[in-house]
Parts: sequence; C-alpha cells; structure tokens
Amino acid sequence: MNSVLLAVIGVAMILAGYFLYSKYLATRVYRLEPNFTTPSHELTDGVDYVPTNKYVLWGHHFTSVAGAAPIVGPAVAVIWGWLPAFLWVTIGTIFMAGMHDMGALWASVRNKGKSMGALSERYIGARGANLFLVVIFLLLLMVNAAFAVVIASLLISTPTAVIPVWGAILVALLIGQAIYRLNWNLAAVSVVGVVALYTLILIGDQFPISLPETVMGVPDNGVWIIILFVYAGIASILPVWLLLQPRDYINGLQLFIGLGLLYGAVLFAGRDMVAPAFNDNVPDGTPSLVPLLFVTIACGAISGFHGMVSSGTSSKQLDKETDARFVGYFGAVGEGLLALGAIIATTAGFRTLADWEAVYSAFNEGGVTAFVDGGASIMNAGIGLPTSLSATVLATMAVLFAATTMDTGVRLQRFVVQEAGDAMRMSIGKGAATIIAVGVALALTFGAGLDGSGGLLIWPLFGTTNQLLAGLTLGIISVMLLRKKRGILPVVVPMVFLLTMTIYALFVQLGTFYRDSNWLLLGLDLIILVAAVWVIVESVGAMNRARKGEGADDEEFERATASRDRP
Repeated sequence: MNSVLLAVIGVAMILAGYFLYSKYLATRVYRLEPNFTTPSHELTDGVDYVPTNKYVLWGHHFTSVAGAAPIVGPAVAVIWGWLPAFLWVTIGTIFMAGMHDMGALWASVRNKGKSMGALSERYIGARGANLFLVVIFLLLLMVNAAFAVVIASLLISTPTAVIPVWGAILVALLIGQAIYRLNWNLAAVSVVGVVALYTLILIGDQFPISLPETVMGVPDNGVWIIILFVYAGIASILPVWLLLQPRDYINGLQLFIGLGLLYGAVLFAGRDMVAPAFNDNVPDGTPSLVPLLFVTIACGAISGFHGMVSSGTSSKQLDKETDARFVGYFGAVGEGLLALGAIIATTAGFRTLADWEAVYSAFNEGGVTAFVDGGASIMNAGIGLPTSLSATVLATMAVLFAATTMDTGVRLQRFVVQEAGDAMRMSIGKGAATIIAVGVALALTFGAGLDGSGGLLIWPLFGTTNQLLAGLTLGIISVMLLRKKRGILPVVVPMVFLLTMTIYALFVQLGTFYRDSNWLLLGLDLIILVAAVWVIVESVGAMNRARKGEGADDEEFERATASRDRP
C-alpha cells in the first residue's frame, strides 16, 4: 500500500472525529456551559490558576500530553504490522482519547480543578482513592524517570539538538513576557517564537554540542539526567505563565510545523509501505498482538496520563468550559496525528523489507531511532531537506515533546505529593513536595548505577499502568454522568474494553516476569493488579449507587444549571 493513501485516510478519519463526534460529546454528553465559572477565574492565583487563551492552553496541553510515548509506542507496535497499529491509533483517537481527555477536563473543572486522585475520593470513596493515588504515583514516577533517560540518550545520539532544545527555554521566557507583560498580539508572538526556534535548529545543526564522556566520574548521560531534573524541579514551581505555558505553546506550533513537514514529505515522496500490513514472521519472543497492542500504544490512542494533565494543570487554566472541546479533544487529535506519522515513518521510511526486518529483529526494537531515521529518509526524498537537517528537526521534535511532558510530570507529581499529604492531614509546601517528587525519581534513575539505567527498570509496566488509569478515569466520569442522569454508553463501552485488555495484559506480563525471575516487576505487577481489581470493584459499586440516585449531586453542577437557566 502507498503511504500517501494511508496518510490521507488516517488524517481524514481523525479530523472527522473532531468536527463531528467531539461536537456530539460537547453538546449531548458533557453539555459544556459557556457561562460556567471555571476554577481559573474562581481561584485565580497567578501561579497555577491562570485564565488562558484557548490556543495558548492547547499548545501547553498538547505538548504536555504528547511526550515521547506517541512516537515510541507506535514505532515499537508496528512489529505486528502497520495495519493493527493504524486501526488502533485512528479508532482510539476518535472514540476514546478525545472523549477521555475532554471528559477529564470537564470533570476537573466541575470540581474546582481537582486532580483525578482527589475526584476518586469524592465519586468512588476513600478506599478506592488511596489505591488510585498509588497507581497515579507509580505512573508519574515511571514517566519522569524514563523520559529523563530517553531525553539524555537523544541529546547524546543527536548533539545537533542540544542548542535548539535548551535555547527553547530562553525563547519561552521572552514569549511569556511578550504575552503577559507587554500584551503583544498573539499572532506576532507566534511568528517571532517559531522563527526563533527554527533559527536555533539551523544553528544547532551547524554546531553540535557533546558533553565529555565523564564529569567527576559521572557519565555524560548521567550528567544530562541531573541537569534535566534540576531544570524540571525549578520549572515545576515557577508561575505557569512564566515558562511552561509559553514554552509549550511555541513548541506546540513548532511541532505541528514539524508534523506538516513530515506529512508534506510523505505526499511528495509517495513511498510504499515496505513493512507488511500484518506481520506473520515476528521475531521469537514477540508477545501476542492481543492484548499487548492496546498497552504498547497508549499515548496516540488513549492514555491515562492525559487525564492527569487535564485534571492536574490544564483545568486550572481553562478560560471557558466550552474551550474543553478544543483543548482536550483537539489535543488528542494532535497526538493521534503524531502517532500516525510515527507509523508511516517507521514502515515506509526504509528502502526494503529486509532493511526493515533488520531493525525490527526483536520486540521493543525500533523506537525513536527508527522514527528519526525513517522520517529523515522520507523528508529527504519528499521535500529535499538534507538528511542531517531532517534528523535534527525530528530529533528536536522528539526531545521537546519528551521534555515538555517531563516538566509537567514533575509539576503533577508535586500536586500528588501535596494531595497525599492533605489526605494524611499533613501540609506539604511546594518546595518540599518538589524535592520529594524529584528525589524519588532520581533515586530510581540512579538506583542501578550512575548511567541512569534504573530509570527504565519499571518502564515495562508503563503501558498497563497508564491504560489502567485511563479506564479508572472513565469510571469517575461515568459516575458523574450517572449522577446527572445522562447517557453513559460513549464512556462505558471504551472503559470496559480498555480495562479488559489491561487486566489481560497484566496477567500476561505477570507470567513473563515470573519466567524471567524479574521479582521487582513481578511484585509491582501484583500491586498494580490488586489495586486495579479493588478500584474496579469500588467503581462498580459507586456506579450502582449513582444509578439508584444515591449520593449528592455537585454544587458546581447546580450553579451551572442556575446560570444556564438565567434569561
């Protein structure tokens, strides 16, 4: 099959989901209210609660949720062939990811911007909430530790990306001042910011920067990891408008331009998909497609981490409740398009099937490297961009995605630590919570040595933990909808499918970890499995109570209803 046809069909399907299905969800399921007083206005503090232009917030939200996962997941999952990955990404984005992300925003906005952990106590119960926090803490720990390792590896393998990646921070600080202090026109800010970023990419391509192999006995990747955590810790306590918001907005534009270049190159290159649609010659040791496909591709189809971002930071900045459709659903659209681009780059970016099979010689091969190499090959063939510069553009895109997710992840981990403290009637300040969040991630990352390899020790559980969290988030949304006496099928059907596949995958991985005598992952898998079953039982009980009309309705909903009823 030609990659052009696949790109056109995929993009058309995903955009149709935004224009048609998201409108149905916004008006008939969530019933977004333009007059509802959002937490950003009710609790404005200039740090976390900041009313924000929906386009700026979309950039912040999109780049925070995207990370490296929508590249890594599809780039690994194509080992089963490009068609299963294509179907899961497109259908998942349309009917699951957009619905989940917009729903998490709506649920949090209706509860003063509280996170999913706090909402679980309100809608499921205290016992379920404690287990929910365990799952959330583990997920954020995996993201922060693993992304630090991935970013460090990319900065070492692609030293031309160092200048644009770190220069983007300075650009973001200036953009933040231009938007909030100097009141520049947003279009002018966008143009200046994007030009500055691409100028940095051109400079970086000419002046690669590499660290010494060791600094005071610490290898270069360990040094990068320490620098990244110091940056993320500082960024997580700064006012959100000063760095994270403008950084993510400009990055979002730059990244969308990068996707435009990639898709444009696909159209002009007209490459055929060299990988098979269904691969019946998978390497030994490759797990079965069902259920592993549905946890290998998380971000890009549906992801629980998105619910954390939606309820942890984006909901606190939403100007109008109706903006949830653009910020939440269209944010998922951006990620779906990135995942689709990764599928095409890693299956049409090779010259022959033999070249492709040489890279995909074992499960978990491919990844970001296959995306950068394959995508650079297509961009060179399609739009004539030199291969080196194409690789710099794509590597910078991948690093910026991962970096913006990591600094938001540390910020969210800080919120979780503070909420856990509240649950234990302990007041934990921002500084102390940040130190705990960064300290735990650093301990895991360097627990296996100074090379930071410990950061990937528990990564094999990311997919199942992430999907489990998405399913549980849908459970909370279902309870809220039942209390408001609305239809829940658009939420419950994806929830049942996702939880079934995730529990199935947890059992499959349990057997793998036992055979490999990997007792750390075996123990964590059991903890997650027990927590999952327990929270599901609690959730079903909460849904039954809500269906019977038990439990008080939300105060916020009453206010919204009152505002809607006003002439």
